[in-house]
Amino acid sequence: MSAIFQKPIVLITAGPTREAIDPVRYITNHSSGKMGYAIAESFLEKGFAVVLVSGPVTLKLAHPNLTNIAVTSADEMYNACRPYFLTAQIAVFAAAVADYKSAEVCTQKMKKSGNELNLRLVKNVDIAYEFGQLKQKGQLSVGFALETNDEEQNALKKLNTKNLDMVILNSVQDEGATFGYDTNKITIINQDLVSRTFPLKSKKEVGKDIADAAISYANNQSSFQQTLKTNHHELHTV
Repeated sequence: MSAIFQKPIVLITAGPTREAIDPVRYITNHSSGKMGYAIAESFLEKGFAVVLVSGPVTLKLAHPNLTNIAVTSADEMYNACRPYFLTAQIAVFAAAVADYKSAEVCTQKMKKSGNELNLRLVKNVDIAYEFGQLKQKGQLSVGFALETNDEEQNALKKLNTKNLDMVILNSVQDEGATFGYDTNKITIINQDLVSRTFPLKSKKEVGKDIADAAISYANNQSSFQQTLKTNHHELHTV
């Protein structure tokens, strides 16, 4: 089935990824997907067409202008985003993508043997980085930096190395924020090195703050308004 959206398009990744070790075990993280889904909902409310590529979560979101693609691994997420990235005016990489995956995936359940198990890991695709290399004039790219220390320094590094226009910084040191909570506390930093820190809010409110900041920053790009007027693309649901 296909949907034709004559609206500006936003590509959003959300949730965790699961990297298989064997048929019953996997590597993952604590991401609930709540932040990414809140951002998607906010853009939908503002009249955008949203392509939401989501890792395994328990959340549901339905809207006539939503294309929802469910994936499991980082490779699946990257491949699901590829057909849509260059047609998107805004891309928000909110997913907590596993940095590493098992070098080998066993086809049978691994049996307990001995006191130690050595698991060899290899790097996963860095989705935000890869699309940062493909970003064209008129596109806005937003990434996340969840940090435990040297927060601003690490966020600025991601902003530059991944060719982002904005980075959303949050810290596990902030009570009531990050994974699992219904609230979050963020600092938004853009390529002009203008930063704004917001108080602890519901993730729904934070989603609106992020969408507003992205739209405001994008509107200051000279080519963005023309892109919105001329870029009408056919999206295929998966």
